[in-house]
Amino acid sequence: MTEDLPDTALELRSLVTSQGTLELSLQDVPVPTPADDEVLVRVEAAPINPSDIGLLVASADMAAATVGGTPERPVVTAPISPDALDALKARLDDSLPVGNEGAGTVVATGSSAGARALLGKMVGLAGGGMYAQYRVVKAAACLVLPDGTPARDGASSFVNPLTALGMVETMEREGHSALVHTAAASNLGQMLVRICLEDDIPLVNVVRKPEQAELLRSIGAVYVCDSSSPTFTDDLFEALVATSATLAFDAIGGGTIAGDILNGMERAANATGTGYSRYGSTVHKQVYVYGALDAGPTTLTRKFGMAWGIGGWLLTPFLQNAGADTIGRLRSRVAGELTTTFASSYNHEVSLAGMLAPEAFNAYLRRATGEKFLVTPQVAP
Repeated sequence: MTEDLPDTALELRSLVTSQGTLELSLQDVPVPTPADDEVLVRVEAAPINPSDIGLLVASADMAAATVGGTPERPVVTAPISPDALDALKARLDDSLPVGNEGAGTVVATGSSAGARALLGKMVGLAGGGMYAQYRVVKAAACLVLPDGTPARDGASSFVNPLTALGMVETMEREGHSALVHTAAASNLGQMLVRICLEDDIPLVNVVRKPEQAELLRSIGAVYVCDSSSPTFTDDLFEALVATSATLAFDAIGGGTIAGDILNGMERAANATGTGYSRYGSTVHKQVYVYGALDAGPTTLTRKFGMAWGIGGWLLTPFLQNAGADTIGRLRSRVAGELTTTFASSYNHEVSLAGMLAPEAFNAYLRRATGEKFLVTPQVAP
């Protein structure tokens, strides 16, 4: 059940040494043989998501990185401070594969009927280790892409789509009726705009630049608030009054934005409520932090009463608690709307070796809107 396959193939590895050095390199690893319920995928495309960067570069000072080796086998090294190294004890001297998701062709299968049915199919997959030329996964973990779908269209079929859908699912489960989303001009943010338009869910989008606001309005976003505007606080308040949003997902993490949103929600609740309480409104306001675009402290200026919460939200725990039926429903929607609602755009393509070029990692580490990288493991440097 296989095509002709090499004995070994390339895989990108991230190593944090006990001496305080990050090392990124390409390693020859055996091409695995799938077990009965597994498939071997030739990985043809994999995105670089913000969630990949933490594992990739740990807490290294990439401004001080150097590149050695050869153009075909570059080796990036960068220093890690003693304080940062202390938080990385669990991974010291352990060479780790990187890359949350990708897409490619099933080129070998195990003996089960479910695995054999995928031979030759283009599939999306998640599970780590996707910055590699080949990857073995459970057949059940694959998302079969529509016939004729190129790998680049399916490369981002898990993390961003399921995160956006998970936010909506969380909203519904917790009894909210509208959402706030920060860093909203990202690929994920644009997906969330399209989902909310389709599902008639009020969405307040918070961005940091006027051009990002225009981008979202061009795809139909109704409520867009630019945090760089001098009228941001009032704009946010008006959008919260209009939508009655009491749940926010914050990709920024640090700074004052989470507190600004909670304060805006409290102000909106008081504007539409009756009576006075020294404890604030009884409307529960919730912010979930799911990213760290700002690695600094989260600062809360408490003007939002006592009915509030702030916590973390990640896709993997959400999926673990969602149940098989919910996951199946969400994945079916992604497959059916892969090139519309859940379409991703990429500004750069790099090979595995190209990922380790300074001009590439200096760009994708900025995590700037409009700087989306796609890795093509089968392409030579």
